[in-house]
Amino acid sequence: MPKIIADTFSDHFGYRVTTYDLGLGDSPDLDRPLTYSSSFQETVESVTELGRADMDRRNFLATTPFLAAASVGPSRDWLLNVLDQDEPEPGPRVRLEDVTSVRNMFGTFQEMDVMQGGGSGRLVLTEYMNQHVYPLLRRTHSDAVRSALCSAAAEQTYLLGWMAFDNGEHGTAQRYLIQALRLAEESGDVALGAHVLAGMADQATLLGNPVEGRRLAQAGRQGLREVQSPACLADLWALEARALAALGDERGTARAVLHSEAAFARVVREDEPEWAKFIDGAYLHGEHANAFRDLQQPEHSAEHARQSIEYARAQNRARRGAMSHAVLAVSHLQRGDLEAAHATGVRTLELARRVKSSRSVEAVQDVQRRMIPFGRHALVADFNERARQLVAAA
Repeated sequence: MPKIIADTFSDHFGYRVTTYDLGLGDSPDLDRPLTYSSSFQETVESVTELGRADMDRRNFLATTPFLAAASVGPSRDWLLNVLDQDEPEPGPRVRLEDVTSVRNMFGTFQEMDVMQGGGSGRLVLTEYMNQHVYPLLRRTHSDAVRSALCSAAAEQTYLLGWMAFDNGEHGTAQRYLIQALRLAEESGDVALGAHVLAGMADQATLLGNPVEGRRLAQAGRQGLREVQSPACLADLWALEARALAALGDERGTARAVLHSEAAFARVVREDEPEWAKFIDGAYLHGEHANAFRDLQQPEHSAEHARQSIEYARAQNRARRGAMSHAVLAVSHLQRGDLEAAHATGVRTLELARRVKSSRSVEAVQDVQRRMIPFGRHALVADFNERARQLVAAA
């Protein structure tokens, strides 16, 4: 974490023992954030309670399970767009300057996630949301301020979910993503809602639910029918490709990758929102490489992995570089080239050590598993020894 950020937050946010820790307060209801409520007030209460639980009961919340069926209702309700509009509680009115301050922080935290991994700054962001952002949702606003505030809160709630996802805390991530989707709906920002659905699709497929992952990606694409957001569309097609590859659909995967590339070719970076900044060549080629890896098509996988690596190297993005090097190593293994896989795997380890990201560690473990058929070869033993400390610390 950059020192100036750490100093700023340590001056204002002292981590404290809470009533939850002392056993003096009620345990948080961790099922409530799985509900996509039609009530704005209920949504505010849910996300506020989730934020408190995330800080106060971190170890407990980290073991909360991911529930595949919980994403079905939110994606449906978001598409139907039949949400109530409750009035906020009376209190000091929120100004656009307050919202601008919140929005300006998003880029800082997103950069922290991308460059250092989701485990690096998530608890700092959680405290910032608990102390400064979620309380604003309880106050009165004009319609314009309310919309802007919900959009800013949705962006950062999504980022909290994504950071938890990258840190392997999938139950926590799912709850943040559902509430981010609801806040995006309240803001009227359809593209942001579709972006949240992309995150939910990614998580579902990663956790072995590609059918649901594809449905979530499709729901996001349907929501974009009347909205221009080429970067988000490229992401949704890439994640649908990942789901289809997991299902073994070669033709569907190839078609989805082509659609993803076509959408990305229409991106005008200056016209895209801040949250779309890292839907770029490093990310998309990395996802396409993963899809072809899962289809056992090492030539296509290696081609996209190398392009992702080049983009990531230019941006000094260790997490994406580690994951794409791991995919390239697997493509070498799928062709039977253990020597090339070992060399690429060593580079994966070097990059993975630079970030706090469970996905980077899982990428290393994937390479280890795929080396098992090569038996007790010296290169396999060497890679496992090099990986041992990283995996043990995860």
